[in-house]
Amino acid sequence: MSRRISFRHQSAREGIEKRQNAIVLRKEVFRKSIHLCSAFVPLLLHYAKIPVLFALGLALVLYSLSELLRLKGVTIPLISAITAAAARKRDENKFVLGPVTLVLGILGAALLWKELPCSVGIYALSFGDGLASLAGRLFGRVTIPLTKGKTVAGSLTCFAAIFISCFLATKNSTVALIVASLGMFIEMLPLKDFDNILIPVILGGVAQLLL
Repeated sequence: MSRRISFRHQSAREGIEKRQNAIVLRKEVFRKSIHLCSAFVPLLLHYAKIPVLFALGLALVLYSLSELLRLKGVTIPLISAITAAAARKRDENKFVLGPVTLVLGILGAALLWKELPCSVGIYALSFGDGLASLAGRLFGRVTIPLTKGKTVAGSLTCFAAIFISCFLATKNSTVALIVASLGMFIEMLPLKDFDNILIPVILGGVAQLLL
């Protein structure tokens, strides 16, 4: 009888863990889909730079205000729902910083660098950082020491995504190799959401120096 009860408890725990993992994965897919959508920004900047920069700045202000209101118990239609759907466990009952650093990184690259290096930095953020997290969740088995859970699968995916996107943008394999290696290193650091700023700004600057 005791063995049956123990087996049932174990099965129940496994079922709960699977459901929790599924919820975490859905949230990560939703979050990174927003990351991937940022890949359209270079195209928009090419045709309407000033309006796009203004729109990004306005979105940053509105989102920040909505988060401050949400923390005070005021729900903002649509924005609060999107935030809740994308928030990680570590962000519960806190200001969700990810969208802020994402926009700041894009704005920084757009304001600091020329069009092509800016695009390289934004593509690295969109594809490299975006796909790394998903690959780590789905296929990550081996973690990298001192990185607070970053995985080999995620880092290799980050390198491949940045290399491919940079090469397609620049047609220069040497630049793509350097940018991808540096991007993988930055992504490995336990920076939480602040890699959203460092990746596009630093990699865009490196691309501008090399091109």
